[in-house]
Amino acid sequence: MSVQNGEAGYTGVAKLLHWLVVLLLAVQYVVAWNMPHIGRNTRPDAVINLHFSIGALILAVVIVRLGWLWTHREPPPLAGIPPWQVTSSRVVHVLLYVLLVVTPILGWMNASFRGFPLVFFGLFELPPLMAPRTPGFAWTGDVHGLLAYYGILGLAGLHIAAALYHWLVRRDRVLQRMLPGG
Repeated sequence: MSVQNGEAGYTGVAKLLHWLVVLLLAVQYVVAWNMPHIGRNTRPDAVINLHFSIGALILAVVIVRLGWLWTHREPPPLAGIPPWQVTSSRVVHVLLYVLLVVTPILGWMNASFRGFPLVFFGLFELPPLMAPRTPGFAWTGDVHGLLAYYGILGLAGLHIAAALYHWLVRRDRVLQRMLPGG
């Protein structure tokens, strides 16, 4: 935790991991929107393999970020933040972390279900999470897409709106505590 102007901020590692996840998510959504529709007879191509690789990387970075949070406390909320905002912020963060773990795992499960090899940036193959066409798991791709488009994007939008509210309306330092050099 760093202290600036008497206010505790996030560590450089926490900021780096936060912005790395943001960058990876932005790239992932661009790749996903340019991916061919994955139908029943689709075979993985370079774009699908890139999507798989970025998803696996997001999962790994989020796990590292959760480990960092486990061993390094978050700074306390700024004085004057209403308790309902502190609570809602924590709920949104927890839900985002859950979705940032569950969504890539569901994508990995769906790739395994379809028998797609998950080759991490062309370097090595990740193990399948199940045998191809395991009964009862055809839903994983649909739920993966719904969580990605509605869950993660919705919560990320709410998170961004709250940060902008603190910066532009409340004019406090909530946003600046997570900005590089802030």
